[in-house]
Amino acid sequence: MNFCPECGNLMNPDKREEGVVLVCSNCGHEEKAGSDTDESYKMVKETKKKEKTAVVEKDQESLPKTSKKCPECGHGKAYWWMQQTRSADEPTTRFYRCVECGHTWREY
Repeated sequence: MNFCPECGNLMNPDKREEGVVLVCSNCGHEEKAGSDTDESYKMVKETKKKEKTAVVEKDQESLPKTSKKCPECGHGKAYWWMQQTRSADEPTTRFYRCVECGHTWREY
């Protein structure tokens, strides 16, 4: 990690034709990185994998039923369950599956 001699902010590597140059994102100060450090300055982007929504396929009969109109077939009964699909400070998501046609939908 290198810090800008002008303002003290972190210097970010920028790969150019002449090699790696360290650039301050605050004041724009630039300085050439050492020739042996080209390989040590790599920018890495880490991403989190999205969690997949669980699909309930088995044991539907063990799920509770409620009076809910199916948006596909209009049947008035559906299985339901709740699942935390967002961050912990958000409310749970209610899932419904039609008893008649098996269509699944959700309410936030």
